[in-house]
Amino acid sequence: MKLKLIPLLVAAAMLAGCSKGSSSADEQSSSQISDSVQTQQTSSETAAFMDVMPVISIQTDSDDKNVLDFVKKPVAEHVTKSRATWDYGFTAPTPYYEHCSVTYTDTDGTRAIDAAPAQVKVRGNWTTLYNKKPLRIKFDEKQSMPGMADGNKFKNWLLLAEYKDGSMLRNKTALTIANEILGADGLYASDAQFAEVEINGEYFGVYLLCEYAQINKDRINITEPQEGYEGTDIGYFLEYDGYYYTEDELHSFKVFYNKDAELKAYDGEGGSRTSTPLAKGKNNVGFSIKSDIYSKDQTNFIHHFVDNVYNIMYYAAYENKAYVFNSDYTEISETSDITPQQAVEQVVDINSLADMYIISELACDADLYWSSFFMYADFGEGGSKKLTFGNPWDFDSALGNKARCVSGEGYYAANILSDVNGNYRCINPWLAVLMYCDWYTDIIKTKWTQSYDDGVFTRAIDNISSDTAAYAAAFERNYDKWDNIIHNDAGNELCQAAAACKTHAECAEYFSSWLTKRVAFMNECWHL
Repeated sequence: MKLKLIPLLVAAAMLAGCSKGSSSADEQSSSQISDSVQTQQTSSETAAFMDVMPVISIQTDSDDKNVLDFVKKPVAEHVTKSRATWDYGFTAPTPYYEHCSVTYTDTDGTRAIDAAPAQVKVRGNWTTLYNKKPLRIKFDEKQSMPGMADGNKFKNWLLLAEYKDGSMLRNKTALTIANEILGADGLYASDAQFAEVEINGEYFGVYLLCEYAQINKDRINITEPQEGYEGTDIGYFLEYDGYYYTEDELHSFKVFYNKDAELKAYDGEGGSRTSTPLAKGKNNVGFSIKSDIYSKDQTNFIHHFVDNVYNIMYYAAYENKAYVFNSDYTEISETSDITPQQAVEQVVDINSLADMYIISELACDADLYWSSFFMYADFGEGGSKKLTFGNPWDFDSALGNKARCVSGEGYYAANILSDVNGNYRCINPWLAVLMYCDWYTDIIKTKWTQSYDDGVFTRAIDNISSDTAAYAAAFERNYDKWDNIIHNDAGNELCQAAAACKTHAECAEYFSSWLTKRVAFMNECWHL
């Protein structure tokens, strides 16, 4: 069903007018609606709904009859190639930018952004296969989004489709928790809020508006090189990424984790089970450099730094030895001048790693062995020269949605993980390598206890219920459009309990119940 925003606005006005002559029951119903709605009409073109969710209107410059193909048909090129290996003959256009104007209508009817020139395209990896696709907006001029990022202006913003997550609440919940946990250490996580989207007057549903991860003083605050600068004294923004091979050679590298040495699984069983980071060659995961790089020297520098930081962590945890870098960060050597713990703390922002362990353990993300795990290092003037972990991302396969920790119990993030197809087992080396160091787990316990006692997780669970109630009408419109709870073409990716949910309310209730059990399990493990 294709809904138009302008007719809905007219319908809203008609409903308000009819209520004046209605019965007392109708008046009470109208009053209840009015109490929960702050939308007002500013012009005949303003898109508005009868609830509290803002509207993002995208209008293409082109009036070609097939112009909406740019949001309906593209699939990431590497995903197309992968699918074509088993779905013979599968083809799809590569995502491309379309010139548009973007209007953001706030919940009070005002236009916070009014027909701003921008480019819009499909973005993402496997999610680009779904009918409802995630989008990237790239404004010509920096824009702020109401209530987000402390009002800071940026050119780049993202719209997550939340197609696979029937509750549509997992990414928002995870990012809310992450903002509190990482924010306490002055670290970055994306803001997120819901918006309804229409493109050329066609209703496209509810999306999660998020920040685009990039080097910026108000996002990933590390040194950004001037265009063409080839020195190594810059900031590097990295993703632990199974899709690293899709990047050019300047923006990708592979780490071999001390010759793929065995790591003890943190599974509650004392580490008797082991796995290797690369699963002895089966797990082809490397690093993508997500920031600008202009020379092979820069790529080689950050490659060797990351490689050796891991080695320092490994030697500290498994051999009780302290290793340090030389002055230009190209080699490491053993020292007796400091402890193994101090050696790690010289090159790793250990608070950020503990924060990301808590977030990752809570979420039980099915992609944790493979992608969407970020870190950065700053070698610019005033930079910490430490590997710092942050920018948590991509939770639509997490938090009980996929068949991982479906009971809400059990250790996960530093445990042995299964690949998405169940063909091999591996482990996230960055989360696992220090887990048998008491000094490190003591930091995790302190951080968990502070967050739990501060009500971080209680607020998150409460927000699932409040968002479900506040946005019920918008969620219903979204599923009238996409029908992807009952007829979900991503349903084979869901666990049995998630797939059994047939309404948004059921999806949200399952998610809330799962998260409640997960928090209880982790609290037993980590609360001091």
